[in-house]
Amino acid sequence: MTIRTRNLLDQTAISLSLLCAIHCFAVPIALALLPSLAVVPLVDEHFHVLLAVLVVPTSFIALFLGCRMHQRWRVLGWGVPGVLILVFTALFGHDLLGEIGERAFTVFGAGLVTLGHLLNFKLCRETECSN
Repeated sequence: MTIRTRNLLDQTAISLSLLCAIHCFAVPIALALLPSLAVVPLVDEHFHVLLAVLVVPTSFIALFLGCRMHQRWRVLGWGVPGVLILVFTALFGHDLLGEIGERAFTVFGAGLVTLGHLLNFKLCRETECSN
């Protein structure tokens, strides 16, 4: 797999996890301002689950491929817990954590995923440059 493909996977995972966090904050604000948005599928809790389903494989593939290349496995210590938090929050957050807790955990998880991918991206570029 080329460095370009690995970078694209990292960038996609970062974008998806940030979209998850933005969705968490933007939907309640949008609903308050435009109640007719309640019928849009993006407002549905299933959208959060869909984002998690997209983040999981993208993140794991990008992180594991990057770690194989740069051999700094600590990157997984940032990305994997973030992915697990996003999945947990998407599946159980609304019922177990409430609306505010769900948002807080989503933002925290998305932040960990983003940090893991940024670190992975940086290390992959450094490794590629030194080869």
